[in-house]
Amino acid sequence: MKYVDEFRNPDVVEGIVDAINAQLDLIEQQRGKPMRPLQLMEFCGGHTHTLFKYGIENLLSDRIEMVHGPGCPVCVLPMGRVDDCVEIAANPDVIFTTFGDAMRVPGLNGSLLDAKARGSDIRMVYSPLDALELARQYPDKEVVFFALGFETTMPSTALTVLQAEKEGLTNFSLFCNHITTAPTIDAILNEPDLNLDGFLAPGHVSMVIGKDPFDFVVDQYQKSIVITGFEPLDILQSILMLVTQIAEKRCEVENQYRRVVEDKGNDPGLAAIQRVYDTHPVTELRGFGEIGDAGVRLRPEYAAWDAEQKFVVSRQSSNDPDTCQCGDVLKGLIRPWQCQMYGKSCTPQTPLGALMVSTEGACSAYYNHGFRAPDKGQGRIAVVDTTPSV
Repeated sequence: MKYVDEFRNPDVVEGIVDAINAQLDLIEQQRGKPMRPLQLMEFCGGHTHTLFKYGIENLLSDRIEMVHGPGCPVCVLPMGRVDDCVEIAANPDVIFTTFGDAMRVPGLNGSLLDAKARGSDIRMVYSPLDALELARQYPDKEVVFFALGFETTMPSTALTVLQAEKEGLTNFSLFCNHITTAPTIDAILNEPDLNLDGFLAPGHVSMVIGKDPFDFVVDQYQKSIVITGFEPLDILQSILMLVTQIAEKRCEVENQYRRVVEDKGNDPGLAAIQRVYDTHPVTELRGFGEIGDAGVRLRPEYAAWDAEQKFVVSRQSSNDPDTCQCGDVLKGLIRPWQCQMYGKSCTPQTPLGALMVSTEGACSAYYNHGFRAPDKGQGRIAVVDTTPSV
């Protein structure tokens, strides 16, 4: 298929892998001794799933270690936000709407799916415009959309608020839990136990915000970063670009995903974000605690569409169970299989944390692609055949 097959060409893969190894050889020659593995973090869960789906880690030298980052906004959603959703949805006059990934994320009082089973009117939608349509259909109900996502989804929710304003639909509101990417990366770089050499920056986020917001990674932390697409060759080319920067002693923000991402981002999307949202002073993220400027909230002029202005929302803080190590996985401190609950009491069918629920979570990526335990010989992850016997 055009525009897909050329990014999955085995012959090109072999050439890029050889080029990566040549750059690694050069780095070792420069250092005059065997090198520790370069630690490269892929921030986005879409990248993590591509790594596992196509076996990319198995193609790489053991001189590269891929570190899995936050993955997606569902993964960094703290349990307290889920409890707030359940609390809002319990109102008999509310139709609560959300993306499918958020339905099964557990809170202290169960998930939204559990709340639906208890009688709350909770509906899965594919876009905030679906929720707006429900507001048109049910004028006697308050329709709340659970707005979450990094900058990728912010424009769509902002434009939906603007459409509701235009139509005068005040029975529609957002429970706003959007997260910004740069402060999250900043929190990762301030983690004392991590020693990252470079980042694969999220392609879809960058499609909205462009290159400039990542400049601080270079300016403040002297780390290399490459905006990356989601096909196997995108990932490999970006890894090559990172190791080439390191070999050449450069430190830059580079854009591998030029077919989609413009350096300055998407002007209409950014304009909608700036018009509707303001930075939230402090936002709690799972595993990271409270981070300044990491979230956004609706500006006061859009209070009529802000669920937190319409309903009592406690915004309670709640920690994961002591046995759940989602926070350490999110920050790249451990691999999913190193969590004591992974594959035991925490599976996609019985998740303890969001990383096993979300389609972009690192734990679900490992589990769904059959990764279970480390290969003692190489420190890699062994693949277990999980195909059901017939």
